[in-house]
Amino acid sequence: MNLHGKTALVTGSTSGIGLGIAQVLAKAGAKIILNGFGDIEAAKDSVAQYGTTPGYHGADLSDETQIADMMRYTQSEFGGVDILINNAGIQHVSPIETFPVEKWNAIIAINLSSVFHTTRLALPGMRERNWGRIINIASVHGLVASKEKSAYVAAKHGVVGLTKTTALETAQSGVTCNALCPGWVLTPLVQQQIDKRIADGAAPESARDALLAEKQPSREFVTPEQLGELTLFLCSEGAAQVRGVAWNMDGGWVAQ
Repeated sequence: MNLHGKTALVTGSTSGIGLGIAQVLAKAGAKIILNGFGDIEAAKDSVAQYGTTPGYHGADLSDETQIADMMRYTQSEFGGVDILINNAGIQHVSPIETFPVEKWNAIIAINLSSVFHTTRLALPGMRERNWGRIINIASVHGLVASKEKSAYVAAKHGVVGLTKTTALETAQSGVTCNALCPGWVLTPLVQQQIDKRIADGAAPESARDALLAEKQPSREFVTPEQLGELTLFLCSEGAAQVRGVAWNMDGGWVAQ
C-alpha cells in the first residue's frame, strides 16, 4: 500500500491507538498531522523515523473553535486532509445516578461531537478531490454496552451511527467512511482499569488476565499496530466499496 501524496490527520495521536495508526500510515508514505497532549516530541520522533516530518496541532477537541483552527492549519500547511482518523477519546466510569454531568458533557464533546466537526470540515476538500478516507475509531462499546460507562457507550454508539450516515451521504463519491470497533487495547485508559484492580489488591498479572477474561475470549490485547494495518487496508483501493461498516477487532468479544 502506497500512500505517497496523501495527508492523514490523526486525532488523539500522541500515544496509544492513534500513535500506532499514525506510524503505520507514515510507514506507507503518508504525511502525518498529529494531535493530542503528553509527550509531543516523542510522538513526533516516532513518526519521523519513517521518513516524514509530521505536523502537529494541539487543538482541544472539546472546543469546536479549536477544531476549526486545526482544520485551517491542515489546509494552509498541507493542502487539506485526505485521510481523517477520528481517534481522540476520554473515559469515566460511574453509575448513571452519580455520573458527574461535567464528565458526561466532556465525553460527548470529545468522543462524539469532535467527530462531527472534523468530518464536516474535511468533507468539502475530499469531495473536491473525489478521494478521501474517514475512519472513526469507535469501540466494541459502539456495538454492545457495559455497565457504569453510560457516556462512553452512548458516544461510541453515536460514532457508529454518524459513520453510517456519512457513508450514505458520500456513497456515490470516492470518499468512504467506516468505523473500527476495538476491544481491549492496552492504552492509558485501559491501564487505569488494571491499576484500579491492583489498588484493590490484585497482583498485576492477575489484574490484567482478569480484565481480559471478562470480555475478550482470545485473552490477548488488540494492538495499535493491528488497528493501524486494518486502517491501511481501508485506505486501499481494495476497500473502495467498504462503506458504513463498524468493523470490530475484539478478540471475539461480540461473538459471545
